[in-house]
Amino acid sequence: MNKVLPLLAADKPELFNAYQQTQGATLEKSMLSASYVASFIGHEPGRALYVGLYKIGKTKPLTVAQYLKVPEKIELMKLGKKGPSGKRPSCLWFDLKLMDFYSEWKGKLVVDWPPPERSWWRRAHQNIMPVRAILEDSALDTAMKRWDELDFTWSQLAVLPKRWQAKLAEWRGIYYIFDTLAGRGYVGSAYGAENLLGRWRNYAASGHGGNRLLRQRDPQHFRFTILELVAPNMEPDEVIRLESNWKERLHTRQPHGLNDN
Repeated sequence: MNKVLPLLAADKPELFNAYQQTQGATLEKSMLSASYVASFIGHEPGRALYVGLYKIGKTKPLTVAQYLKVPEKIELMKLGKKGPSGKRPSCLWFDLKLMDFYSEWKGKLVVDWPPPERSWWRRAHQNIMPVRAILEDSALDTAMKRWDELDFTWSQLAVLPKRWQAKLAEWRGIYYIFDTLAGRGYVGSAYGAENLLGRWRNYAASGHGGNRLLRQRDPQHFRFTILELVAPNMEPDEVIRLESNWKERLHTRQPHGLNDN
């Protein structure tokens, strides 16, 4: 969740808000006596990045069964958030409304987080948090790495920033899926609608992309990388030829890999 939270804050504000709308028993008690929550994300050691100010509205109790049916919570658990523990029969759902309070500083305002850093929530009137910097560009919407440095988990495919998506939609090529649990790999090619983005969206939605052998695997253990980019006008037959070449070179055909063709 530490890797995903900045992406949620940048492009999935409804999921980010759902993440903070339920809390542990101690923080619930503190929030019940407060009027606002100022949300920050850990940025660097001893520093935090401003996301927004939320007004605390009404609360409602959620049983564990009700919690597990909330669409946003289902999505968050797919991304790695732990579900409710069996120790509490219910929790509170806080109605948090984002305010237009220094919204232009979202992702830009950096403050010093007082020690101990592991204490991740504080009462504002009991702490001093000096402003360390106001960045020119948002640190939430960072530039994408080079294509040969990308390494996504399956859950990250669903929350890629919009400008990352736009770049992947321009690229066609050969990609690699590695099952870290099985220690085996799958090679595929992307040359259709929206190129790599379209193909990886398919995996994000289904977990297997229609592949028979991948259906038998848990996508939570998949890592997605790019082996080769090709010209955007390369004919599909040539792309498929390159895909087959990579399968032979990486020995991903059965019994060594996860390809079923």
